[in-house]
Amino acid sequence: MPEGADPGPALPVLDIGIASCVILLRHGGLSLVQTMDFFYPLVEDPYTMGCIACASAMGITECDNMLTLLSLSQSVSEEEHEQIMPLMIKGFRDATEEGGTAVTGRQMVVSSWLIICGVATMVFRPSAFIMPNNAAVGDVLVLTKPLGTQVAVNMDNTERWNQVEEVKLAYQEATFNAHVATDITSFGILGHSQNLVKQQRNEVSFVICNLPVIAKMAAISKASGQFGLLQVTSAETSGGLLICLPREQVAHFCSEIRSSKYREGHQAWIVGIVEKGNQTVLPRGATAAVPAPAHSKASSEPSS
Repeated sequence: MPEGADPGPALPVLDIGIASCVILLRHGGLSLVQTMDFFYPLVEDPYTMGCIACASAMGITECDNMLTLLSLSQSVSEEEHEQIMPLMIKGFRDATEEGGTAVTGRQMVVSSWLIICGVATMVFRPSAFIMPNNAAVGDVLVLTKPLGTQVAVNMDNTERWNQVEEVKLAYQEATFNAHVATDITSFGILGHSQNLVKQQRNEVSFVICNLPVIAKMAAISKASGQFGLLQVTSAETSGGLLICLPREQVAHFCSEIRSSKYREGHQAWIVGIVEKGNQTVLPRGATAAVPAPAHSKASSEPSS
């Protein structure tokens, strides 16, 4: 910090489970916001895998730039690397450009595993982002995508993958005085909720009472014994946002996100509430299948 500069209010230190960082910069009252995500191969097509990795890493919007980090597997031949990696890099780059930004750096290492990672970076004024520590008793938890995206991707269910595409415009504009938000990815809805509730300044707990799940994905998860979808521990691939909204803003948010101003409209689900507590997550509800086609206009009220 330059001598005599006003450091401004201190930012809280985010736990590793939040998978992001906010750094107060020395110049102009700005903050650096970064998030990252990494993947082992989920699908057979390298180009699609690059797109998926980019979409998940760009869980934040209005991204200034992206970095691509790659690990080449020692068990894969040089010929296979020459076929796979250019396609994966192209998929990542094309998805980045579609998101309105660019890949400005890349690094490769060699290890036992094939891994692709994205790092999204933005510079904001503190007033332009929401720190994830302001949940209040009486708030409502809203989810912007149904669960089961990783099950769908692993089953190569293209129709269902298309059904849970990004809703960037809604994320950019429909903040609605949100108190807290996080994306649901590697730790699943239970893990991310647990990480998030531990960040809160108030004495609160999150009560999860409704779990929207893409139709048939719960049955696939149960039959495979692999994903833990019914135990709310399944990871999500480019999952939705879990947003903590004041109760009086929820109906407006759910209506707005379905409106035609956000392309063809998208659905959001009320999944829980915030109660007074000791920074715990209390799963109390059952799953509810979401069989609706893409761009559904169905009700956002909780199902049981």
